[in-house]
Amino acid sequence: MGQTSLKIGSSLLEIVQGDITKQDTEAVVNAANKRLAPGGGVAGAIHRAAGPELWAECQNLGGCETGEAKITGGYNLPARYVVHTVGPVFNNTLQNAKDLESCYLNSLRLAAENNVQSIAFPAISTGIFGYPLAEAAEISLRTVVKFLQENTKPERVRFVLFGADDLQVYRDSLQKIAGELK
Repeated sequence: MGQTSLKIGSSLLEIVQGDITKQDTEAVVNAANKRLAPGGGVAGAIHRAAGPELWAECQNLGGCETGEAKITGGYNLPARYVVHTVGPVFNNTLQNAKDLESCYLNSLRLAAENNVQSIAFPAISTGIFGYPLAEAAEISLRTVVKFLQENTKPERVRFVLFGADDLQVYRDSLQKIAGELK
């Protein structure tokens, strides 16, 4: 079994299998569409769990561009906040990697600006947006590790993977990155 957590400075990076809507973190990240509307996958699950107030607040935000992040209340979720970010639709370009990195960076910056101590991420863009999982895992984990090396907040960053196969891909990627840090 691969590594499931890594201490980085004063922060902890965790990888778990579970449901993003049931996390005990202060914020959860929504892999959103540009309208921030309820949809399929993670966005649909988060909107269903949060209740209609989330969509009502999202409609006042003017949408969100790829790589950007916006924050709302969590409503009926255990999380106090939802950070919405729009991942790239995969078409195998260098811009895809930059946009995916921006999703994580902008979400982490927004969390830090709002004094969020803990945040849970899904595997952004790996569902219907088609980003290859192993590549997305490496980009997301490297981005988070670098951010935590340079910042003290959030104190806990958790990746929440829905399936066991996805979990293993993220664990393997974390193992590789942890080895490089030593």
